[in-house]
Amino acid sequence: MKRRIPPLPAIRAFEAAARCGSFKKAALELCVDASAVSHQLRLLEDLLAVRLFQRTPGRVTLTPDGTAYFNALRPLLDEMDRITREVSRRTDEEPLAVQTTPAFAARWLLPRLGRFLESNPTIALDLSTGLPPTDLNRDNVDIVVQWGDDPVAGLRIEPFMASTRMPVCSPAFLAARPDLRRPSDLSGDILLRDMVAEGWDEWFARAACVGIHANGPRFAHCELSMQAAESGLGVDLAYRALIEADVAAGRLVELFDIESSAVIIYSLAYRESDGRRRSVIAFRDWLFHETLAGRITTRRAAVSAASPPP
Repeated sequence: MKRRIPPLPAIRAFEAAARCGSFKKAALELCVDASAVSHQLRLLEDLLAVRLFQRTPGRVTLTPDGTAYFNALRPLLDEMDRITREVSRRTDEEPLAVQTTPAFAARWLLPRLGRFLESNPTIALDLSTGLPPTDLNRDNVDIVVQWGDDPVAGLRIEPFMASTRMPVCSPAFLAARPDLRRPSDLSGDILLRDMVAEGWDEWFARAACVGIHANGPRFAHCELSMQAAESGLGVDLAYRALIEADVAAGRLVELFDIESSAVIIYSLAYRESDGRRRSVIAFRDWLFHETLAGRITTRRAAVSAASPPP
């Protein structure tokens, strides 16, 4: 059966005029003049053989038939708008699969990710977490935020974050140890260890503590050891770049003004052939922009850490 569908310009003019309560306002919204709106509405009324508007000087109101027609059309037009936007997004979207370490995702990326999504609405982001080794083919990803800056054949490696480390614990853990005042007081305490890079021996050397070694549980990566510290299980040697927000919020407490030397902790890894992909470039540029202030802070911290403790 042949559908009886009014011309779309007439439907658009009717919907706008009914919603705005004015031919003039509808014309401004549709970027036409008021006479064009009036013409389309007359065509629609002739087609339907009913009056849709009650016209009075300076104002138009819907007739009962006009109100019924508007109430029936509005959800249909809303659905048409939704479907159109959805199909348009599918056409314009470019997928980007990013894999990061659990700590980087939780401590740094997620609190800032909204800014990337807002400025790149056509990038369809898939975010996952994983641990080394870096293998884009195995994990079916476009970008890996990898630990350190080890070279990987066929991939472009771009370091973007360095950090010092310092001992931290929960406020409750510290409150239960009022005598914990000097680095040497950590001897015999529970020191949480990160299997990827422990670091305690270097820190004790910088703190001029001879013969003290870490004694405590070992965790697969730094996110677990930081969570353990927040839970009051012990003292963690945490990366400053990852826990600044936790310290500011009071979830963790810095114990001493001594930090280890700065090391590169994160790099971007992506295929050389993807170096010109719009989505890859967008994520890379955003990441480097976001970490610029952090890199400046880290360089200052590194200079301070390079000075021997008093």
